[in-house]
Amino acid sequence: MSSFIPGFNNTLDPKAQFYLELAEQCAALLQGQRNLISNTANVSSLVYHGLRETPTREGKPVNWVGFYLADAKKPAVLALGPFQGKPACTEIAFGRGVCGTAASTSKSIVVKDVHDFPGHISCDPASKSEVVVPLKAPNGKVHGVFDIDAS
Repeated sequence: MSSFIPGFNNTLDPKAQFYLELAEQCAALLQGQRNLISNTANVSSLVYHGLRETPTREGKPVNWVGFYLADAKKPAVLALGPFQGKPACTEIAFGRGVCGTAASTSKSIVVKDVHDFPGHISCDPASKSEVVVPLKAPNGKVHGVFDIDAS
């Protein structure tokens, strides 16, 4: 539950408050739903529209939010999953680009300027920065990545 109460002195700055509320909305969307496609589609949409509409991101427009999921038929390949934004690359090998590197290292990556990232894959030339978070099972196996691009 959020600590934000309209009209009272709030303990969180607006940016922290926004992300707390976004996380709560994600949790509510996922509550009781076990379908991977439904969940990733809804989370992509919620985060994309939330980031585009919040004043805390003014001047840093988000242009793509989505998932790349491990392809069961092609080991070490990420396949395009649900997303919001312009059309994207349909497959990315583990270790290639920001998404593939996050998948192969099992570590989140924040890239302020994608042109400075060796091997960056340019699906949308408008993208200038990127955040990629690996999706890991309890055993540590990477099942995909969550990707956010901004122009």
